[in-house]
Amino acid sequence: QLTHSFLRPPSLLPVMKNLSEVDCGESTSPRSLHGKTLFITGASRGIGLAIGLRAAREGANVAIAAKTITPHPKLPGTIFTAAEEINKAGGRGLALEVDVRDESSVQNAVDACVKEFGGIDILINNASAISLTPTEATDMKRYDLMHHINTRGTFLCSKVCLPHLKKSANAHILNISPPLNMESKWFGPHVAYTMAKYGMSMCVLGMAEEYKGIVGVNSLWPRTAIATAAVQNLLGGGEVVRASRTPEIMADAAWHVLTRTQQTCSGNFFMDDEVLASEGVTDLTKYNVDPSVPQTELTPDFFC
Repeated sequence: QLTHSFLRPPSLLPVMKNLSEVDCGESTSPRSLHGKTLFITGASRGIGLAIGLRAAREGANVAIAAKTITPHPKLPGTIFTAAEEINKAGGRGLALEVDVRDESSVQNAVDACVKEFGGIDILINNASAISLTPTEATDMKRYDLMHHINTRGTFLCSKVCLPHLKKSANAHILNISPPLNMESKWFGPHVAYTMAKYGMSMCVLGMAEEYKGIVGVNSLWPRTAIATAAVQNLLGGGEVVRASRTPEIMADAAWHVLTRTQQTCSGNFFMDDEVLASEGVTDLTKYNVDPSVPQTELTPDFFC
């Protein structure tokens, strides 16, 4: 059953859809991202790049919208290496240097994407900043960075892409953000980070209603830790990576969401394993970084 527990005062927040009651119907045509144009923020590595590569294998156009233009000692990949990977996978890659905090930077990147590919069908709001610090230890520059990239950046990229998305036959916005789980345990240890990530999810709640039937707006979140540079460098290193899944699970789950129809698939807070289960995929061992680690011993992600 595709459900997730959302705990909130019922008088303050609307009741969200139970995923088991949502008809996320498939298109009557074969499901494919062939010829579609994806604008993916933070796509020089990790989950964003994995989603782009999954689409590229079907012949999609992928705009790599990120900041990294020169190699970083601790972070693999640049917008140029990512675009090259997209091309090798069978798609058309476009490297775009973008700061999602800057309106003119986003507008210029979207304009360049539309000029190159003729439009935008899908926006993936993946760019994110993280700092798992308690209130008194949270520097305000770090607080501002998280909110400017996570919440403001998501809103800004959505705002600028929407005029083009509305022209697509099957438009989607997919935010890599968690369900709006209002349990206090997800706020107490790192309230600033939670606020910033939940801001991305609130964009889903509001824009799904605002653009109902016009653009499908959903979020997607992993059940377990995903082996990315952030996990390696900030969240525990090698041992946590070993007990993680690869970004490909998020890429496959995203594909299933993005190939559903915008009219019937919107306003949902999806978990990667639940999406795959709804498509008949229940053996997730292939996504393990270390296949010998039992599924029950994988590191859970936040907000689950």
